[in-house]
Amino acid sequence: MRRLAAALAVSLTLIAIGPRADASQTAAGFSTAYQRIPGADGISIGAVVLTPTGQGDGPFPLVVMPSSWGVPNAEYVGQGAKLATAGFQVISYSSRGFWDTGGGIDIAGPPTVADVSKVIDWAGQHTPADTSRVAAVGISYGAGTALLAAAKDPRIRAVGALSGWADLIRSLDPNDTVALQAVAGLIALGNVTGRPGPELASLQAKFVGGDFDGAIAEAKELSPVRSAATVVDDLNANHPAVFLANAFEDSIFPPSQYTDFFTRLTGPKRLLLAHGDHATPEATGAIGLPNETCDELAGWLRHYLTGADNGADREPPVHLKSQRGTWRGYADWAAVGQARTSYLTKAGALQGTASSGWSRTIGAGVPTVADSGVALVSGALQGLLTIPTGVATPLVDRSFAGVWSGPAFDRTAVVNGTPRVHVTVQPSAASTSLFAYLYDVDALGIGSLMSHKPYTLRGATPGKAVTLDVQLEATSWEVPAGHHLVLVVDTVDPRYLGRSVIGSTVTFSSPAGDPSWVNVPLAA
Repeated sequence: MRRLAAALAVSLTLIAIGPRADASQTAAGFSTAYQRIPGADGISIGAVVLTPTGQGDGPFPLVVMPSSWGVPNAEYVGQGAKLATAGFQVISYSSRGFWDTGGGIDIAGPPTVADVSKVIDWAGQHTPADTSRVAAVGISYGAGTALLAAAKDPRIRAVGALSGWADLIRSLDPNDTVALQAVAGLIALGNVTGRPGPELASLQAKFVGGDFDGAIAEAKELSPVRSAATVVDDLNANHPAVFLANAFEDSIFPPSQYTDFFTRLTGPKRLLLAHGDHATPEATGAIGLPNETCDELAGWLRHYLTGADNGADREPPVHLKSQRGTWRGYADWAAVGQARTSYLTKAGALQGTASSGWSRTIGAGVPTVADSGVALVSGALQGLLTIPTGVATPLVDRSFAGVWSGPAFDRTAVVNGTPRVHVTVQPSAASTSLFAYLYDVDALGIGSLMSHKPYTLRGATPGKAVTLDVQLEATSWEVPAGHHLVLVVDTVDPRYLGRSVIGSTVTFSSPAGDPSWVNVPLAA
């Protein structure tokens, strides 16, 4: 049934896009074909091949596009059609273990990465592709695969990694807190659309069986070889031009692991961040509709694969889009915002001067009205319809959450970059999860979630104070005049596998010499 569905999807796609060449073969267009390509260790890869027509005999720069998790090779044909019409040889293929490609899902393991090189080899033998000018481009799972392949194969001169990851375990288990909804969704989709390999089968058996610690330990062992952050030195040695894009509210691969990775790249690089959830900023571009991210990427590929003088190398490397739709460019990540530190007080204020010597205790394990929303839904509502994850801050139960409010802004302020929280906590249990939320709050107390982050204490000594430094997720958010910032820290969030124990407590404090604070970066 799966093979039939895959074949039907490919057939319908090829019929829909058709060969875009006129009868005289003089107008720029492309032809399409479904091909079986030999992959690593002998598997067969199902691919859609788009070859330029009416543009000479080539050779043409090659764009290889591994599919996202659970998505067949038809995923990129809309964008691929645009690229082929512009003179690129394009191969969009189903990733290993999914749909019509053989093998098992190995979670971007070495065989999946080696498949990219096998596709390049095949293209050099069977298409008019120039394998000295190659780009690896993908969304989500395809993005992670593309980055890893570029670290291995020096023929890849450009990378487009959209809504992907650079650090797998940091994405799915941030600060030792499993992203429950995201992980469960990925496991379910993998079983519906593909064939789990030994790695995924073992992880999901532990996860479904309730052995969460065992699953986390195994994932931490698998993660390094599957994370581009581990091989950034190899990427820098190969020196491809790397184009990264992500959504601020991405519930699978949140943006901060991308921003940290971006700063470590030494070659040509670009980073675009906009509001939305996983893959929503570029989804319309994949099917060929106008799209800011994909249009920027196309210009990037033209410059770095064909030498076109289109200004792609002169644009600011970092572009952030606020929730109000304003793009701002910066020379590097450090330049996006200037830190403003506010100190936490016992009375629940955020103020400009240090406040120490206080403590405040809350109950743990009981949810409040503050949370991060629903994976894949809440972020999409923010990005597509400008509907934020909201909260009525007066209704946040102070018995189960720490709440600190800042003064109102007298003019519009842009929170731009990565907020940070520094706080001392004393848990009464060995395991406790904390969830920090930063809100833009109006005069009525209605808050819009700008950023959040989980943090789980494991193996803590009950009653012993611990100082935490928590990096929240990056954002670009315009706070109107008259609004103020509110920091909420509680102990339960339905998106995550929390470890807080009902009946336990957490005590916040601000010791003398090490006061608790929140650092919010503001654009100049």
